[in-house]
Amino acid sequence: MILIAALGNVGDKYDKTRHNAGFMLLDEFLSYLKNPSNFSDINNEISKINPHFKASFPPLTPISKPQFKGELYKNGSLLLLKPHTFMNASGESIKAVSDFYKPTRVTVLHDDIDLSLGTLKFKKGGGNGGHNGLKSIDALCGKDYERVRIGIGKGADVISFVLGKFTPAELESLKGVFSQGLKALIALSGGLSIEEVAARFSLKA
Repeated sequence: MILIAALGNVGDKYDKTRHNAGFMLLDEFLSYLKNPSNFSDINNEISKINPHFKASFPPLTPISKPQFKGELYKNGSLLLLKPHTFMNASGESIKAVSDFYKPTRVTVLHDDIDLSLGTLKFKKGGGNGGHNGLKSIDALCGKDYERVRIGIGKGADVISFVLGKFTPAELESLKGVFSQGLKALIALSGGLSIEEVAARFSLKA
């Protein structure tokens, strides 16, 4: 079982803020899974990396359990999570879901101020770069999880910058990032390793 968890803050106030880039990518994936008419095109592309690859997804099933502290969907052997704990306590939700389902892989989608807008990178383990959501996960779940890093750039005042909304121009730039990120999530869900995904889907600004 694979758990894909996105980091962000809940509520209209935080919609399309830079700190919610992880939520935004997962929303793209959830929307895609509700209309999987183009799976064959994605499978054909990813099978060039792994000839045995085939992504197949049953209908999304929402899981409503208060102890998970978030919005959770199950899709066959795939779990998709948006913690509702707010960013600084993201690890509480991820730990609760992980303790219950015992996933073999955990992948976290998050914004990264150390990467320029338009950058998409992947890795497993490593530091948290001062990201409060990652700090929470590290403290409660350890550091041995996969990361999908969505570059947002950096402002003079980090807090106001990450909590600020993307400009229309920035949202336009993110379209390509999210399109590539969507393919990467499908590949991860189909069993490709984080190294294979990084080699194929990483983007430089």
